[in-house]
This record gives sequence, C-alpha cells and structure tokens, in this order.
Amino acid sequence: MSVTTNNFFKTKVLGHPAGLFVLFFTEMWERFSFYGMRVLLINFLTMAAIGTNPGWEWSTNHAGALFGTYAMLLYLTPIAGGIIADKVLGYRWAVVVGAVIMTLGHISMAVETEFSLYLGLVLLIIGTGFFKPNMTSIISEMYKDLPEKKDGAYTIFYMGVNAGAFFGMMLCGYLAEKVGWSWGFGLAGIFMLLGTLQFWLAKPLFGKIGEIPQKTNRKNEKILKSDNNKTIENHEETKKNPFTLMDKILIIITSFIGLGYAINDPLSKIGDIHIFPEEFIVSKDILSGPLVLAIIGLVLFIILIISRVSRYNKIIRDRMIAVIIFALFTIFFFASFEQGATSLVLFARDFTDRTMEGNSANIYLIVNTLLTIIPLAIVSWVLILLFKQTRHKILSSNIVLASSFLIIWGIVIWMLNNDISSHAYEIEYKVLKIPKIDKKTKKQEVDKEGNLLFQYIPITESYVNKPLDKIESLKTTIASKNNLKIGDEIAIHGEIGVMVPLSNEQEKKIREDYISSKKDSGIIHAKVSELRDSKIEITTSWFSILNSFFIIAFASLFTKWWDSKYNPSAAVKYGLGLIIMAIGFGVLAFGSQTIPQGATAGMVRVSIVWLILAYLFHTLGELCLSPVGLSYVSKLVPGRMIAFMFGMWYLAIAIGNKLAASMGGMIEEIAKKSNMTNFFLIFTIIPIIAGIIVILLNPLLKKLMHGVK
Repeated sequence: MSVTTNNFFKTKVLGHPAGLFVLFFTEMWERFSFYGMRVLLINFLTMAAIGTNPGWEWSTNHAGALFGTYAMLLYLTPIAGGIIADKVLGYRWAVVVGAVIMTLGHISMAVETEFSLYLGLVLLIIGTGFFKPNMTSIISEMYKDLPEKKDGAYTIFYMGVNAGAFFGMMLCGYLAEKVGWSWGFGLAGIFMLLGTLQFWLAKPLFGKIGEIPQKTNRKNEKILKSDNNKTIENHEETKKNPFTLMDKILIIITSFIGLGYAINDPLSKIGDIHIFPEEFIVSKDILSGPLVLAIIGLVLFIILIISRVSRYNKIIRDRMIAVIIFALFTIFFFASFEQGATSLVLFARDFTDRTMEGNSANIYLIVNTLLTIIPLAIVSWVLILLFKQTRHKILSSNIVLASSFLIIWGIVIWMLNNDISSHAYEIEYKVLKIPKIDKKTKKQEVDKEGNLLFQYIPITESYVNKPLDKIESLKTTIASKNNLKIGDEIAIHGEIGVMVPLSNEQEKKIREDYISSKKDSGIIHAKVSELRDSKIEITTSWFSILNSFFIIAFASLFTKWWDSKYNPSAAVKYGLGLIIMAIGFGVLAFGSQTIPQGATAGMVRVSIVWLILAYLFHTLGELCLSPVGLSYVSKLVPGRMIAFMFGMWYLAIAIGNKLAASMGGMIEEIAKKSNMTNFFLIFTIIPIIAGIIVILLNPLLKKLMHGVK
C-alpha cells in the first residue's frame, strides 16, 4: 500500500476513508441539482402561459426536442472531459471546474428568459462533461491499493447519487410548483455551489489523490507495469491496432453528423433554423434531409466499427461483438426508461388524480413525512460521523456541509408544515350547461342507461350571458392556506382541470396577462359553501422520487441475488431488465383505458396507483440491467480499445435518451390521433420483444464472451 493511500485510510467513517464521504456529499449535491432541474424542465416548458405559476406553453414536441438534445449531449461531453482531466487538469480540478460551470448554468436558468435557458443548458452540458467522469476516477485512484474495498466504496457512493436525486426532485419540484419555477431552478444552483465549496475546502483530506498528472509519474508507472509479470498479457491481446487515416476521417464525419442532427432537431422545430438541409438526396416527402444524413452517419459508423473490430484476433473480436450487441439493446432500454423525464411527467401532471381529501390526505401526509424525514435523518447521521472524524482537518468544509443540511431541514419542515396546514373548502360557482355532441354522428351523447350527457363550462368574468343560456351551479372542493368562512366570495382559476383559489395579487396579475395577450379573462367568481376536511394536491415531481426510493429499498436484495448461485448471465439480466420495465408501461396502458381519444389535460384523471406501480417495475428493471453495462465493457474490451468502446457505450445511452425525449414529446399527438393506452403500449411491446430476443441470444453471447463472466 502506498504512503498516500495509507495516510488516507487513517480517518475512517463506517470502515471507509472520510474522503469517500466528502465525495459522497459532493456527488449528492450535484445529483440534487441535476435531477432537481431535470424534473422541472419539461413541466415548465409546457405549462400554460397564464396561471398562478405560468410556464412557456410550448408544445410537447418542441419541449421533447430540446430536452432530448440536452440529455444526449450530457452523455457525450464526459468523454472529452475525462480525456482533459487525465492529460491536463487532474481529477480534482476537473470536478471543481465542472461544478462551477454547472452552478453558473443553474443560476442562468433561474432567470427564466429564453436566452438564459439556452445558455444554462449549454453550461450544464459542459460542466457535466468535466464533473461526471472524474468523481468516479478519484474513487478508483483512492482504492487502487485496496481493490477488495472498491465494491463497498462504490455502493456507498451510489447511495449518495440516489439520495441527491431523491431530495433534489422532491424539494426543487415542490418549490417550483408551489412557489415559482425560478425558486426550483435557483435551489438547484444553490446546492451545486455549496457542494463545490465543501469539496474544494476538503483538499487537505485528499493529499495528492486526483492531482494534476505528472509526466514523470506516468513514465514510472509504465516501467513498474512492465516489470510486473502479472500485468503482462497475451501478445495477441496487446497487439497494436492504431487508428488509420480512414478511421479518423470516419470518426470526424460521423461525429459531425451526429452532433449536427442533435442540435438541428430543436433549432429547426423551435426557431425554424436549419443546420442541415430540409431535403437531401431524396424527396422530403419520403424522408427529411436531416433523417437521410442521420442514416448516412449511422451507416458510416457501422463501417467504422466493423473496420476496427475485424482487425483484432478472433477472441477479442468476438468479445467486442458481444459489447456491441449489449450496446444495441441499451438503446431500447433507455428509449423507454427515460420516459420518466418526459411523457411520465406530463402524464402525472395532466392525467393523474393528484388530489386527496380526508383520510386519504392524512395517509399521504404520514407516508410523505416518513419518506422524507427518515432518509434525511440517516444522511444527517453520516454527516455527524464525518464531522467527528474530520473537524480538525477540514473544519471549513464541514461548516459548509452542515449549513447545507440546515437549509435542507428548514425547507423540509416548511414543506411538510405547508401541506399539513392546508385547508379544504367546498365552493359553488356558475356553469353553462350545454349538450355533449358526438363529433362523428353530430348527435347528443348518451350514457349506458340512455340518459342524455351534458358539458358544464365555468362562467368566467368575461362571459356575457345570452337569453337561451342554461345556467346552473356546480360545487367542487379546493385546497387553500387561507382561513375562509362560509359565504366568503373568492376568485378561482381553472388550471389543468383543477380549480385554484387566487390571492389578490394573483388575481390582478392573471387579469393583466389576459389583457396583454388579448384573450378573454378566465377568472371565475365563486362562493364558499361548506368547510371540508383537509385536501392535498400532490406535486407532479413527487412521483419522480419513487425511482430513487425504490432503488434504495431494493438494491440490497438484488445484490444478494447477484452474489448467490442463482446469479443469471449477462444476457438474461438484460432481458429481464427490458421485460420487467415493459410491464410497468403495460400497467400504465391498462390504467389509462378510461382516458378517451383526444382527451385534453385535466379532462380525465386516473388513480395514482398506476403511476406508482409503473415506477416500481421500471426500477426493478433498472436494477436487473444496471450491473451489466459498463462493467462488461471493461471486462471484454482490450486496453487499447477501451476508450473508444466506452465512448460507443455512452453514445448508445445518448441515442436512447434522445429517442426517449423525441418519442415522449409525441404524447399529445398520439393521444389525439389514437389514445393514451396505445402510446404506452409502444413502450410495452418493443422492450418485451427486445428482452426476449436478447435472452434467446444468451448461448451465442456466452460463446462470444469466451469465458468472461
């Protein structure tokens, strides 16, 4: 064991060096910021432009195009960031540079202008490129002399990842939806900044680990490796396979086409700016120009891969083919799984019944309190253990970290109190009663018993009554923090099918927005008719935390499964991951049957049970598939090719994310032309077929892997 590592392990927390927990909290705050912003973006972009918490009212197609390019580039920039850190900056400086750039990105997004949004996303993409690959590199260097402890270290580290995602989506989402979008985006930036500070101030704990690389050290490392017989591999495996001129040309061309297509997609849809020609080689009525270029780029990339792989001997070639097959199915997985950032957010907001009253509200309050307080208490306990071990060496870092947690506790207590203190009232308002006409037959619709069906349209303050109008009174329940009495007159506003009470300031602002947009006012006047039990409206972002919660809850069970004699092969794990995840979409397809074709946001809402079950199956599928991924790239690919294959693996994930956002953005269009059930069936059938195929390929993949397990 080296002197540096030996000193590093003198200060321990839960059997690991204290520095690991500095990385734990740094990654936690970064994931807090990343997922906190991620859960807001589609919601914010597609929210109505006039309301108590207005968004930009983009179409889901436009929002999906922008988010997809953002998500895609997040997986490509770390390739360059890792190379720069390895050769120039060092891991620690790369992490700091990335964190600072991401902090600026979050601050930019909090401004809520179109320019600041685009600038913020660009900064987040660049910052992630520096940050993402180098945190794990520091851990790898930290444990290079103690490989037997590395699995435990990564387990602790990834608990930080999920803790950050959990609290980020919960708290940023709550502030954004209950107070204002800039509060959610701003909170993400604040904790990115605090995470950066606590990492930077913890420098004395790391010694030389993660420092700027020295050329002399690299030469010494090469000499030591060549002197160590254990590192001498088979001559055929280490045989050089340099990149030819043609390889380099193909890499440049395919990179240009890939990045150009990713950037052209949102630019052409949102700003009508075209990097690629709209028509290329064939008529745009058959295939659009960008799609033709993308197909050409894909063909050239396949030629590049075949050219590179064919130059290796049979064993290495076979193993690399196995990696390519796994990468292909990775695209299918992420194209469905990442719906959690797009279509599932919209489904939760527009078509899920998120309101709870009486006993249901009380049960939710208890569950949500336990769900929040227990994980936060556990992480706070780890913070106390870290403080005890390092208070003399990195006091300033601990003060920043403690301050971060005091802020988190304050927001959590405010959030829970805000929900508990919510009051429920039954209100009465006037509606226009009109026959419900079938679009095809042009006749009034009837129910199963033959009774005529009617629509009830709220009468707004801008509506002028007509002599033949049939006006009735309608009652509904609202949630409000204000203390109201029976008979009080209030202003309300319909938002995604829910009546929202307005404060005087909100009423004035919304009325001005209607006037400036030259629209009739949608404000409705109502009267309190009855005091009711408590009513809670669950935030849209709350459902997104379920993935992190289920990972924390079930990860240990899957670890025991993988360590048992029943540990399945890589192909079977992949197949199970795809199929189990698909079951989650099957549940949603079944649950959304009551949503008719062409339903608008808030028209029909389904039980939250379907979405909770979907996230459960999605997480179980992820836990099946996640152990395979990058670990098999490192096992199957020779050293000289590993950087290229890691890049290809991240490219597969990037393509999956882009496809996920593009397909998720089509939810409105598909729901209008068909129905919601058919939309979710796409993500049920395709992954199941892919899962069955990869399981059937198990014998072939085992043969291609030549004994690697």
